[in-house]
Amino acid sequence: MRIVTGGISHETSTFARSSTRVEDFETGFGMFRGPEVIRRFRGSNICTGGFIEGAERHGFELVPLLWCFAYPSGLVLAADYERLKAELLSRLADAAAGGPVDGVLLDLHGAMVVEGLDDGDGDLIAAVRRAVGPVCPIVVTQDLHANHTRYRVEQADAIVGFDTYPHVDMAERGREAADLIVATIRGEVQPVMALRKLPLFWSTPCQVTAHPPMDEVLEQVHALEQRPGVLSVTVSTGFPWADVPEMGPSVIVVADRDAGLAQAAADELGDWIWEHRERWHRPPVSVAEALELGRRAGNYPLILADHADNTGGGSPGDSTEILRTFLDQDLPDAVILYIVDPEVVEQAHAAGAGSQIRTLVGGKSDPVQGPPVPMRAEVVALSSGEFQYDGPMYAGLTGNMGRSAWLRQNGVSVVVVTAREQPLGPAFARTLGIDCRSMRYIAVKSAAHFRASFEPFAGQIINVDAAAIHTHDFRLLPYRKRPRPMFPVD
Repeated sequence: MRIVTGGISHETSTFARSSTRVEDFETGFGMFRGPEVIRRFRGSNICTGGFIEGAERHGFELVPLLWCFAYPSGLVLAADYERLKAELLSRLADAAAGGPVDGVLLDLHGAMVVEGLDDGDGDLIAAVRRAVGPVCPIVVTQDLHANHTRYRVEQADAIVGFDTYPHVDMAERGREAADLIVATIRGEVQPVMALRKLPLFWSTPCQVTAHPPMDEVLEQVHALEQRPGVLSVTVSTGFPWADVPEMGPSVIVVADRDAGLAQAAADELGDWIWEHRERWHRPPVSVAEALELGRRAGNYPLILADHADNTGGGSPGDSTEILRTFLDQDLPDAVILYIVDPEVVEQAHAAGAGSQIRTLVGGKSDPVQGPPVPMRAEVVALSSGEFQYDGPMYAGLTGNMGRSAWLRQNGVSVVVVTAREQPLGPAFARTLGIDCRSMRYIAVKSAAHFRASFEPFAGQIINVDAAAIHTHDFRLLPYRKRPRPMFPVD
């Protein structure tokens, strides 16, 4: 049994000014070809790592094509996407020339938007479908924040989405996809899919699967998956910063041979989610409100999740409201992870560790991000940016924040970085000498993924809507294509 695998993954913010190019895929998590894919991801907690485990367990040959992932950012340029797609298809053709292709496992995100193409993932799945024909099974793994479309559901045999947020089950979903495609090839099951779209905005704080109300959604999902004939159930909360016609949450059910069963189950769960729609929405909290709430509770460290400038969703990472507030209030033992500002990084490296610099931090990408903040700061430590992930997310992988610096003014520290990757944990800060556990105030430019590593020692966590392009007040975003009406905005 020969199964090919590959993926071109991107979560696209159509509100970000930056374009996404081939170079961004090369410098994100990297671009890997052929056997490099196996070497890079064996034992890692991503879907392709799960595919590899599945191949070893079931004894099939996994033929890797092309795998690449760019950090979330703006629209993927059409010519660059076509170049990547052409390479993946060329490698697929070479694999087919070397022997029969019995199935395809694709590791995608589900919210990729290409210049002139709203559904990049659907286009890629359809291109693979044309290459392998109508009979060869295609099973796709996708993120919890995918904007699922009817087109991609028509093109794939099965779509398996993440259950968890933070995404700590990626390898598990990869193993599930491998199990499903093997059963399909052997004729044990014949998967059919149904999609139910939901016209609502799902607030990020209400998506964390370890807590109510999202844990109840997972209970519903797992109960449905125990029913005879149901093979897989996926709830996607959608990615609202991709302004596309089918943006928003959805339910996908994969059933064995029975399209009616799949649709009935998808509608049942979709109806339940819609009936409880007010539970999935939480009004945004300002930075000042969050600090006051934290002081009243008195539980430290107080972690402010700057979800409106979440670089993990494509935001620039240089908004300044929290930094300005921390400095104005002269907070003790406070740290901000991270502010993306290569200019300040270079200034700090030129000055050297132990020096004092006058500089303007952040606020350089977009006026919405706020003005730069003047600092007279000590350069405490410098870094090339390399580190090892040590939390549940991306376990077994290395990361690189690019040239970076730890700046400190009185009690307020800020880690200034070059790469736009969210702080999934304190591992990189630790390489600079920062002990996050000893801090009283921690601000992270992340929506929820940080929780997997920070929550065990957090006194309190509050998501805040500081001024930035990814505001969670969806009334303020200049949508042109999204569905209407959507609860609770319309």
